[in-house]
Amino acid sequence: MNNGLKGSDLTRAMLARGDKKVWCAVCDESDEHAMMDHCGNDFTAYIVAYRKGYFYCSAGTPWAYAVPIKISAVMPYEIEM
Repeated sequence: MNNGLKGSDLTRAMLARGDKKVWCAVCDESDEHAMMDHCGNDFTAYIVAYRKGYFYCSAGTPWAYAVPIKISAVMPYEIEM
């Protein structure tokens, strides 16, 4: 999906096109806060629905903002020693 959408707007569009689970950084303050320092916190979730102004994760928790993220493994050659 390359239509210029980003952040929570992109998550809404992904759900509208039929995506069932969207892995997101979540927050109740803003898209920017959702993407801030994630070291040591667990503010990521599978978003499964958007209703009445809130994103809902697979655990049923509502979130005001949900930014799609991609998680990939760190390769040994990417680590500076």
